[in-house]
Parts: sequence; structure tokens; C-alpha cells
Amino acid sequence: MEEALIAYKNVEIHQQELCVLSGVNFDFRAGELVYLIGRVGSGKTSLLKTFYGELAVNSGQARVLDYDMMRIRRKRLPELRRKLGVVFQDFQLLTDRTVYHNLEFVLRATGWKDKAKMKERIEQVLALVGMDHKGYKFPLELSGGEQQRIAIARAVLNSPRIILADEPTGNLDVETGHIILGLLNDLAQKGTLVVVTTHNLQLLQDFPGRVYRCEAHRLMEVDEHVTTAFECKNN
Repeated sequence: MEEALIAYKNVEIHQQELCVLSGVNFDFRAGELVYLIGRVGSGKTSLLKTFYGELAVNSGQARVLDYDMMRIRRKRLPELRRKLGVVFQDFQLLTDRTVYHNLEFVLRATGWKDKAKMKERIEQVLALVGMDHKGYKFPLELSGGEQQRIAIARAVLNSPRIILADEPTGNLDVETGHIILGLLNDLAQKGTLVVVTTHNLQLLQDFPGRVYRCEAHRLMEVDEHVTTAFECKNN
């Protein structure tokens, strides 16, 4: 079996002085689509933040790619983050730059110098998300769904082995959210590990994957069919 890209064993995570999650155990591998679900404040976003070092792991064994997250030094975090793709609910695009220059900015920041190669890569990722005709637009000229497509294009610029998406459909209508999750599912099908936090349980039915629920300070793997049936019954 292929080695896990993210592996946590008996991990505990705190926010300030409060324990958010404890006894966290899992192995996530290439090509998997993993959902983190749970109520607001249950710890799913906190867990996601530990994967890129925004929040520290308090105890246990935690590895992301080849980085020991218990011992990683702050100066190595940018190196780790360059190997990950992160998609945020609020897009976090630079509103004073065009789509093309948003993507060019990321490439330059991660060491790209050849203009022709940068142009080629930008065109590739825009085509991947169906936005190859929008490079000249500014973010605020785009719909929410279009902005999230650009955010996904930005996340895959450097061909990361892991994509982390925090509520990527949270600000979108149902149809657009379905399209966005479809793009992320396609990336998983091509071998990328994709980890998604979401409260939209319909997505679990449409794009099946491994499902982990954050509840009562614990993380439990659950069956997505049982989960969605239970939620529908109680709504």
C-alpha cells in the first residue's frame, strides 16, 4: 500500500487553552477524496489548519508529506506550503490584479522566472477549471463560482500532491457548489489527495469519499450513506 501523505497518530489539537480534538488517528493517501464534517466549532477547520502549520499540533505524531508537524520550525512552513494547494471559502484573491496576474504572482512567489513557462502554466490551469477566457478579468468582475474556480486554479499551479479545501462551496448556490466539488473530485481521480471541510452532506452522495466527523472533541470515520440518511431524517 502506498505511503500516507498525511498521517496522524493519537494527536491532540488546542485552540488557545481549549482542547478542540484529541485522540486523532488517520492515514490519508494519494488519490483519496476525504471529507471532514461536523457542526460549526467542532474542530474540522482547526484540523485542516494543522496540515499547513497555521495551527500547531499539541501532542502525538503528525506527518504531512515528509514534514514532522510536531517538530517543524516556523522558517520551514513556507517550504511546506509551497507543496500544498489551499482553497478558501472566501477565495482570498487579490482584487487589484487580474486573474492572470493573481496566478502569475503565485508563480513568481514560488520561484518561477521564465515568462513563457509561466504563461503556459497559467493557461493550463485556467483551462483545467474552465476559465481560460477569463484571465483578463478582475476578481470582483466574476461571480462567486467563477472566483472559486480561480482559487482552485491557483491551488494547483505548482502541481501539489495535496489539496486542502475549507468549505469551498459554503458561499455558493447548490448548482455552482456541485460544479466546484466536481473539479476537486476530478483532481482526486487523477491522484491528488483532496481534503474538504463541508457542511453540505449532499456532496457526499454525489461525490463519494472517506468521511470523518468531528464531534465531542473526537474525530471518527463514518459511512457517508448512514451519515446523510441520519441528517436528512433529523432535518
